[in-house]
Amino acid sequence: MKTIVILGSTGSIGTNTLDIVDRFPQDFRVIGLTAGSNDDKLEEQIRRVRPAFVALANEAAADRLRQRCADLSVHILSGNDGVAQVAQTPEAELVVSAIVGGAGLVPTLAAIRAGKQIALANKEPMVMAGALMQAEATKHHVRIFPVDSEHSAIFQSLEGHRREDVKRLILTASGGPLWDFTREQLQDVSPERALQHPNWKMGSKITIDSATLMNKGLEVVEARWLFDIPDAQIEVLVHRESIIHSLVEYRDRSVIAQLGLPDMRTPISYALRYPERMPLELPSLDLTEIGKLTFFKPDHDRFPCLRLAYDALEVGGTMPATMNAANEVAVEAFLQNGIRFLDIPDIIRSTMESHAPRQIDGLDDALEADRWAREKAESLVHALTQ
Repeated sequence: MKTIVILGSTGSIGTNTLDIVDRFPQDFRVIGLTAGSNDDKLEEQIRRVRPAFVALANEAAADRLRQRCADLSVHILSGNDGVAQVAQTPEAELVVSAIVGGAGLVPTLAAIRAGKQIALANKEPMVMAGALMQAEATKHHVRIFPVDSEHSAIFQSLEGHRREDVKRLILTASGGPLWDFTREQLQDVSPERALQHPNWKMGSKITIDSATLMNKGLEVVEARWLFDIPDAQIEVLVHRESIIHSLVEYRDRSVIAQLGLPDMRTPISYALRYPERMPLELPSLDLTEIGKLTFFKPDHDRFPCLRLAYDALEVGGTMPATMNAANEVAVEAFLQNGIRFLDIPDIIRSTMESHAPRQIDGLDDALEADRWAREKAESLVHALTQ
């Protein structure tokens, strides 16, 4: 039986992970859970899986949870330090990192330094400090298993092959809910419309990132560090059906792809019990029913966020962390109806242009870049709302 901690248990990846745990109780024991502020959902999860440790980043939510769970034998921590403590729980063998955004960097890095194996669904830590994350993983003999469907597909397509034979990685993108919109239509799109993803059920922040193609930009940066592949060998292809999750081309021009219906339980289960595959009760892929698979080149004019991610990766240092922080601020402002959809890439670009990048020698460098970029992006949002 494998003992696990789930960081971000109340989100989409966290709830899907717990669904797998429920289906295979003989294989997994949940020792720890963390969340941001959703104490109602976390309480329900605590009563289901009975973890020994939980943490809520929001102090007030943690206080409410302590009162409601007084009848249970569970240690409830609070704040960012509490989340990091749960990530380092001595009994845990594997930590599922599913916190959305840059908030996942500190606890995920803490888990790596504690020698925990990582199932990584939170792409932002790799974006903010990929070289540092991999250096610490090597130092502490930690293996990072990708959970994102695209990175899991690449991971699976690389299995059994020599890395020196890889010609390029091809990340597929659904194109999001607004792929067919003109630039004029994008200018006035509402948050409600941008949240209507055609294929995947995800949280609001990730869905907006999918709509701007920033999600794919973040995945490009993550892939560079996860697989130690230069950004020039990482490409993006829009594939509306979300059946081919990503591909690897080798130098003999053979291409290996991983296919499947869009359900996150498949890549989650592979990361949880690698190298074994779990017998999931999911529908089989019927290609005759799908009929055809389509592919398009990304449109950088209508969706400039993908190009901004490549630019940040090329500059390196603290620039990807700056880009990520600016994106988080801009997306939140859009969701609150504070800015327009096309203001998102403008805020990211302006923040990046104002940033003086430097090398990341340690965690503090990434966190300082994140702090600076948030302040800068917030000032740009403020200027737009006056």
